Amino acid sequence: MQAVPNMLKPIRFLMIGGFLGAGKTTAIARLASHYVAQGKNVALVTNDQAYDLVDTHTLRAGGFQVGEVPGACFCCKFDDLVETIGNLSEQSVPDIVIAEPVGSCTDLVATVIEPMHELFGDRFELGPLVVLLKPEHGQKILGSKSGRGFSPKAEYIFLKQLEEADAIAVNKIDKLSDEQQQELLGQLNERFPDSPSFGISARDGSDFQKLIEAAAGTRLGRKESMPMDYETYAQGEAELGWLNGQITATAAEGFSLDELTLAIVKTVEEELRQNGCEVAHLKVLGQTLNDSAVANVVGGDSQPELSLASQINTQNAELLVNARVAADPELLESIVRATADSVGRRLSVSLKVGNIQRFRPAPPQPTHGRS
Repeated sequence: MQAVPNMLKPIRFLMIGGFLGAGKTTAIARLASHYVAQGKNVALVTNDQAYDLVDTHTLRAGGFQVGEVPGACFCCKFDDLVETIGNLSEQSVPDIVIAEPVGSCTDLVATVIEPMHELFGDRFELGPLVVLLKPEHGQKILGSKSGRGFSPKAEYIFLKQLEEADAIAVNKIDKLSDEQQQELLGQLNERFPDSPSFGISARDGSDFQKLIEAAAGTRLGRKESMPMDYETYAQGEAELGWLNGQITATAAEGFSLDELTLAIVKTVEEELRQNGCEVAHLKVLGQTLNDSAVANVVGGDSQPELSLASQINTQNAELLVNARVAADPELLESIVRATADSVGRRLSVSLKVGNIQRFRPAPPQPTHGRS
C-alpha cells in the first residue's frame, strides 16, 4: 500500500454517499466548485464495481482532478483508495478530497472512515459522511406511497446508508412541493433523529448552502458500530445487474452527438421496461476529443433526459454505457447490443460495440472492519 505523503496540514477527507440515482456526481461537482472558488485545491475520487465510469469522465471534463477506484467498493479497495489519493497528491497536495462511493455500498463508517482515522489520523482530517437521498426513494420506502420499487434486500442497503449518515440531504427538492418536502423531512427526522436532514437541489443550487455547511461540520462519532447483516447486504447488491460498455460511433455524413446519446438511453430504458426490469441507474456518455454529451435515467419513475448537451455534429465519437438494473446481466448485454443495431440503423450511424463488462457484484469483503 502506498502511503499518503507527509504534509504539514492534514487533507480534509469527505465522502458523499447515497443510493444509485441520488445525484451524487452533480452534488460533488457543485461542492468542489465551491471550494475551488475559495482558493482550495480539490481532488475527487470516484468508485465503481467495474471500469470505464461515466462519472469519472464527466468530472474530468468539468476540469476537476479525478482519481478512480474500480473493481469493488471503497470498503473492499481501501488500500487502492489510499494509493489513489497519494497519486493525486504527487504534484500538488490537495486541501480537500471528496470521495464518491458506489451507490449500492454501505457500512462506510466501519470499513473506510474508522480505518482511515486509525491508520492515517495524522494525515487526514475526517469530515462527516453526508448521504444524498432521491425524493422518490424516500417517499416509497419511508412513506406510504404505493409501488415501493425496491426489493426488501435492496431496501435494506438504502436504509443502512441513511442510518450511518452524519447528515442526510434530500436532493432534487425542485421536484417536490413544500408540503411534500416537509412530509419527507418529517419522516427522516422521526426515523433517523440523530442525523440532521435538509433539502437541496444540486442541479439548480437551491439551498445548496445547507450541504456546504453540513460538509464543513464534524462527524457524529457514534460509539457503537451500526449493526449489519452482510448476507442480506450481499444479496441486495447481487440483485442488480451491472454493465459498463464501450461503443464506437462513425458516420461519413456526420450525426448529432446529443441525439445519438439520448436515443441510446431511451431505447435501452424502453426495452428494459418491456422486459419488466427496474432501472436503478442508466448513463451514457458520448464524447469526441473536445466535446461531451451525457444522457441518463435514474429509476423507473424517471424519464430519460439529456443532462449535458454538446450541441455538436460529428463524424466520430466514443460512447460509454453504465447500467445498474434489476436484471440478468446477460439480458442487459443483449439489450445494449440490440440497441446499438436498431439505433444505428435508425440514425444512419455505424455503432460498433467494444469491450463490455457485465456481472452481478460479488459479496463485499472489507479490507478493514467487518467481514
